[in-house]
Amino acid sequence: MIREAVQSDLQGLLELYLFLHEKEMPEDSEHLKKVWGQIISDPCHHIIVAEENGRIVSSCVCVIIPNLTRNIRPYAFIENVVTDDAYRNRGLATSCLNYARNIAEDAGCYKMMLLSGSKQKSTLDFYRRAGFNSEDKTAFIQWL
Repeated sequence: MIREAVQSDLQGLLELYLFLHEKEMPEDSEHLKKVWGQIISDPCHHIIVAEENGRIVSSCVCVIIPNLTRNIRPYAFIENVVTDDAYRNRGLATSCLNYARNIAEDAGCYKMMLLSGSKQKSTLDFYRRAGFNSEDKTAFIQWL
């Protein structure tokens, strides 16, 4: 089942993020609860999840960003695309990205974009198959 995350999904998401780049679960703190509350209540912040047997096994984030250019049309930014190792190559991440695309289209976005830290050909090919290209823009990051 592909759906948007709900309040009770926090633990499942944090466990899934261990397959992304996290090394350990964050401490159960007031700060964590506050940030989760901000995310889950923000109408522009969408966390899409693939759930199987009550477990979140794939996910991506889609943030709709208001914009003053392109005829005042927003754009969508995709982040934290991840699938549990045991559930890869089953189309779950693609389904999450397609769900995000529907959200972006419904919001009137003129583009969706994402960054990937991966240099693996298989990962880059996955994003290309999902409709993204790496020719139109050059990404720069400044870590803070």
